Amino acid sequence: MKTVLIMALLLAAALVITGGFLLDAPVEKAVRAANGGRWSHDRLAADVSRYGDWPELMLAGGLGYLLARRVGSVKWQRLLLSAMIASTLAGAVVNVSRLTTGRTRPRAEAAQGWYGPRHDGSWLIGRADFNSFPSGHTATAVGFAGVLLFGAPAWGALAALAAMGIALSRVLLGAHHPSDVLTAAVLSLAVAWAVWEFLGKRGRVGFEKKGIGTR
Repeated sequence: MKTVLIMALLLAAALVITGGFLLDAPVEKAVRAANGGRWSHDRLAADVSRYGDWPELMLAGGLGYLLARRVGSVKWQRLLLSAMIASTLAGAVVNVSRLTTGRTRPRAEAAQGWYGPRHDGSWLIGRADFNSFPSGHTATAVGFAGVLLFGAPAWGALAALAAMGIALSRVLLGAHHPSDVLTAAVLSLAVAWAVWEFLGKRGRVGFEKKGIGTR
């Protein structure tokens, strides 16, 4: 049964990622058409993208952790620490790919394509226009939200909506293709599950054995 579930999840992940690549062209065409042939310059999308990155997530998670510690909620201390770890790990995993695939951002002036880490005698690592796949913003946001979804579904749903907003803003601004954000989301959910199952949940059980509350 467990093997069947794993296979089903892998199939679903593959379908989501494949669907993302199929959506790239029509979504990008629709976004540009809605903005007079250009990428969106919407202030809200820009602000969501700017303040939805890893440093801001760590700040929010750290403040939440301090509050949980203040009120003695072991459950939320575990949740928020796990969310911060998952966000960081997901970002690290995605960035290894993002910095080496050489995929152009939709708004890049260079011809669209996959150039790898080096092209025409020049290294592309660290050159923003060639660091599109997958989306780092999406990875950190979904990694954080994913732990909350697994450990506190009601709050996780709100965090997931915020993560979706961040991913959408990246597409609207021409910073990422739909396949970039969907691939990042799939990878980050896997990281979030692993962190919660093997760190967060086990940590909570450990506290229970010591007789410490799990509020």
